[in-house]
Amino acid sequence: MLRRLIWALVKAALILAVLAVLGVLAYAYVGPMLFPDDFAAPATEVVKPVTLEIGQ
Repeated sequence: MLRRLIWALVKAALILAVLAVLGVLAYAYVGPMLFPDDFAAPATEVVKPVTLEIGQ
């Protein structure tokens, strides 16, 4: 009885893990078409001064 319950829980966890992986893959492929703003790169220019020190 307990073995069947544990096996059912393991089976359910594996099924949920597979569904989660499929969901993430679907979002990665279809997401840019449905939510383009979430996948867009930032469009601001960043300018920072750089000081190079040459030591002898």
